[in-house]
Amino acid sequence: MLAKTNTSGDESAAAAALYRKLNWRLLPILLIGFVFAYLDRINVGFAKLQMQSDLQFSDAVYGVGAGIFFVGYVLFELPSNLLLPKVGARATFSRIMVLWGITSACMMFVHSVPTFYAVRFLLGVFEAGFAPGVLFYLSRWYGPSRAAGAISIVWLAGPISGIFGGPLAGWLMTGFSGVGHLSGWQWMFVLEGAPCVLLGVVAFFLLPNGPDTAKWLNDDERRLIAAQVGPVKGQHGSFRAVLKDPKVYALALAYLFIIAPIYAAGFWLPTVLKLAGASNPAQVGWYAAIPSVAGALAIYFGGRSSDRRGERRYHIAVPVFIAFLALCAWGFTGGSLIAATLVFTVVTAATWMANVVFWAVPTDYIKGDASAGATALINTIGLSGGFWGPAIIGWAKTATGNVHVGFLVMAAMLLLSALLMLSLALAPKAAAVPALAGETTV
Repeated sequence: MLAKTNTSGDESAAAAALYRKLNWRLLPILLIGFVFAYLDRINVGFAKLQMQSDLQFSDAVYGVGAGIFFVGYVLFELPSNLLLPKVGARATFSRIMVLWGITSACMMFVHSVPTFYAVRFLLGVFEAGFAPGVLFYLSRWYGPSRAAGAISIVWLAGPISGIFGGPLAGWLMTGFSGVGHLSGWQWMFVLEGAPCVLLGVVAFFLLPNGPDTAKWLNDDERRLIAAQVGPVKGQHGSFRAVLKDPKVYALALAYLFIIAPIYAAGFWLPTVLKLAGASNPAQVGWYAAIPSVAGALAIYFGGRSSDRRGERRYHIAVPVFIAFLALCAWGFTGGSLIAATLVFTVVTAATWMANVVFWAVPTDYIKGDASAGATALINTIGLSGGFWGPAIIGWAKTATGNVHVGFLVMAAMLLLSALLMLSLALAPKAAAVPALAGETTV
């Protein structure tokens, strides 16, 4: 997929050619990795349509099991990213992909509540560090004026996994049901997890650790990247300095209040659609793809708009506030399938746009090796919302018999996130840069 990238008016043709090369060399494999990561995180939402009745799990059990992934992720994310600058991105990403692929496939062996919790927890442990590791990795290649655009391409993986994951899950669960005496949900976990192992091997051979080790760059290109990225030492010279900065924790909290609704919607959307009238897993899958299409468009255009205008806060706060309004309005729509699809389309598009622009803020605010730990710290705290979001919906549904109460809690989180982002003063806004005619990116 091709999209224009921002460059300054006096930027040379060499810079434009260099970033075209970087985009094609780096972004596709990272994008594919994230597609599988999101598939293996949220496919349990589709598995629930068969798995819950097969194994007699309650909604509360499912909500905790879906969210416990993030407990393992949070516990092991910070150590993974503190080691990344020493171990190298190539070995780190390869190890993560291989282990999460094996663990995801092992979901086929789940037969009880303890095994369900254990495998989901281990999936989080083995995937820990991937997202913040990629953000740190990209910060070594892309400067502040290009950060949101590069991140937006990789973050398209979330909606892409939803676009194809829903129909794919529906097809696997219906088409493979009974094959080899296995349920459709068991086949889905195997066939979506196993390719990650191969992807991890490919990543080891194709991804360089950084510009200094990329054999396909010459010295002039390395110097140009260094000029674009800027000084690697900033006001946070060490991770210890990061730990003392209250703004880092405010960012983490704002991110938590975005992530909880994103994963609440992602894990519970198949159930919401089924309750609203979708008749079978295949129909649920197709309807679930619609919000993901909107999310992909929002990420693409939101990242470009933020980079062009050099503005971050309002590109986060405004979409988040729109998502807040949509969830509040949902209770007045009558609960129809069309209304539920429309509401979650707005929520998905708005929260994904805010999510991708958000990560341009800490990567610009914190420089050097400390940014790996800082990014992991923010993501560790924020991604705990991935546990609280699905779990709150499950607890609320078990207690009240419907999902609306839980999603009102998600709406309140979105409002708090918008207010936090508007109140933060981190740095002067990034310089807006016009697009150079003819420059494109993957």
